[in-house]
Amino acid sequence: PRQPAKTLWYDRPRYVYLEFCVEDSTDVKVVIEDHRLVFSCKSADGVEFYNEINLYARVNSKDSREKRSDRSITCFMRKWKEKVAWPRITKENIKPAWLSVDFDNWRDWEGDEEVERAMVEQYAEV
Repeated sequence: PRQPAKTLWYDRPRYVYLEFCVEDSTDVKVVIEDHRLVFSCKSADGVEFYNEINLYARVNSKDSREKRSDRSITCFMRKWKEKVAWPRITKENIKPAWLSVDFDNWRDWEGDEEVERAMVEQYAEV
């Protein structure tokens, strides 16, 4: 039986970030399309996770990546329209139980571009 992974998201001037909270994941698959993201993986104890998100706005699927760690899988997707805030990550105005805002990373955008660039570069090196 598949179940959705607990997911955190936050918004930045140029990217939207999604973090799927699955520890020791295997068989990670992330498909990023212009208007949709599909995520699946297995956990260490064999649970299958599957999340499908119709995105609030268009992203540049070619300039989007994911990074796996022992604790989670983080995806960052380049916004098609930069510097336009996303009030939510989903196209539909509903909040699935498994989805929440990552308040630790949610910040005011003032002067945030340097921080963001550094974060993206750090991910890109991995």
